[in-house]
Amino acid sequence: MLGESGSGRDRTYDPQIRNLVLYPTELRTPGKALLLAQGFSIVYRMKLATWNVNGLRSVAEKGFLNWFDDLSPDIVCLQEIKARPEQLDASLINPKRYHSFFHPAEKAGYSGLAIYSKKEPLKVVGGLNKPEFDREGRVLTLEYPDFFLINAYFPNSQRDHARLGYKLKFCDEMLFYLNQLSLKKPILLCGDFNIAHKEIDLKNPKENKDNAGFLPQERAWMDKLLSSGYVDGFRLFNSSPEQYTWWSYRPTIRERNIGWRLDYWVTHQDFAKRLKAVAHQPEVVGSDHCPVVLQLKP
Repeated sequence: MLGESGSGRDRTYDPQIRNLVLYPTELRTPGKALLLAQGFSIVYRMKLATWNVNGLRSVAEKGFLNWFDDLSPDIVCLQEIKARPEQLDASLINPKRYHSFFHPAEKAGYSGLAIYSKKEPLKVVGGLNKPEFDREGRVLTLEYPDFFLINAYFPNSQRDHARLGYKLKFCDEMLFYLNQLSLKKPILLCGDFNIAHKEIDLKNPKENKDNAGFLPQERAWMDKLLSSGYVDGFRLFNSSPEQYTWWSYRPTIRERNIGWRLDYWVTHQDFAKRLKAVAHQPEVVGSDHCPVVLQLKP
């Protein structure tokens, strides 16, 4: 195995299997054409992040673009952007000249999704083709050559459980959608599920057993999802307690790590071998959620 250093990142190729492993932005079009002509196959490593920003304009004032620059991700999926594209500064429309895609809610200042991608996808689809969900800007799908990426913001059941039925219907539609896409190519689903799956996934499970986000019906749907051939990416790498992605804004709650794990990367078990790491970034502030970063290996 030969190694070469470039652009501050390791690059390797194996002359026997003629595979070149690169980050997407390291490969210019003429070089790619030459390598393919010589019989090389191109295999990508990628870094992807999901983050419920609880207002894109708000988090932009709290260091979002600095985080973006430091992470240098290939793809960033955002939930609860609470804005339409025309309401955003140019720096948030195409940060660092990334391709950008938005699926805002019809209601102003509510919900909505964005995806920034270094690589232009093959196809972009907003919604589930279900108006009752699509008007709230809850699902945005990008198709890439080797997988579908689904950015999702699951409904909140509300304190009085008034939207529990709506949420469970959304969950069932999502599982159906994943199963249909998985017939074509692997899927990566990310976002804010508004569900803490197991007792390990929140600080005070007994006190919250009747609260939205930890209701038996919501947790049962997560069981159903993971028994349908899908895997919780974070738990493949980390089985420790007190690993949270959301904290109340109440004073000292985040400092004392009294939180919930509501944000996920999910993929089909057949694609799980491509996952190199999934990690939370609780040190990143600006929202009541923190980013969750996934690394794909060739």
